[in-house]
Amino acid sequence: MKFTGTDSYIATDDLMLAVNSAIVLERPLLIKGEPGTGKTMLAEEVARALGKPLFQWHIKSSTKAQQGLYEYDAVSRLRDSQLGDPRVHAISNYIVKGKLWEAFDSDCQAVVLIDEVDKADIEFPNDLLRELDRMEFYVYETQQVVQAKHRPIIIITSNNEKELPDAFLRRCFFHFIRFPDRETLEQIVAVHYPDIQSSLVREALEVFLGVRDIPGLKKKPSTSELLDWLKILLAEKIGPEHLKNSRTARQIPPLHGALLKNELDLLLFGSSRRSAAGY
Repeated sequence: MKFTGTDSYIATDDLMLAVNSAIVLERPLLIKGEPGTGKTMLAEEVARALGKPLFQWHIKSSTKAQQGLYEYDAVSRLRDSQLGDPRVHAISNYIVKGKLWEAFDSDCQAVVLIDEVDKADIEFPNDLLRELDRMEFYVYETQQVVQAKHRPIIIITSNNEKELPDAFLRRCFFHFIRFPDRETLEQIVAVHYPDIQSSLVREALEVFLGVRDIPGLKKKPSTSELLDWLKILLAEKIGPEHLKNSRTARQIPPLHGALLKNELDLLLFGSSRRSAAGY
């Protein structure tokens, strides 16, 4: 059982090695990289490639580790008791399973995505150490131990907004998704737009990589933004000559709102072009 990429996801050799190493070690795979480099999509493609169910847990700033295990709905139980509902006599009726519990209950090995773990508070990763190590947890309300039927493949993503605790990092296999080189970008574009003109891709990449190379840019455009930009270029029927002319004239690229998402970056782009032109 090895991950070798899919027809819709171009995985580099080192990324495939990282996924397969984490599976062999039975360790969570911690994925970092620029936003828009396919970290979240990786879990979806691993599940699809290996034919396994996927459970996605998207983390917010208010998310607590307990929510991934289960939650006790005391409010519903109180309401039902006031209405005389007989369900109140069984506390298990008010235990809501979290994504980890659902994955532990799966009849076959599942893939679990814990997405953007760095959005939560600093204690969030530490609160999951025991559960990720032992693949079990205790439900205090029902006094039961929930154990994983099959150890899931766990993929954790981070945008590096916060430092993660050392104890948590020690339990993970780490991989940083580097920004794709030109050849890999061409392959990614070909997957999403198989009929696109090669000349349009060539000129678009010249512009795109030129934008990314501007020193001091606060938000560099990502792979997903390149794909969005190409989609709009195709929809507006903007050809390679138009892109080439704007590039050689050192003008702002057409439909630049897909690439530059910050007014300061837009000003920086303009000043860099004027400097390059000798103004």
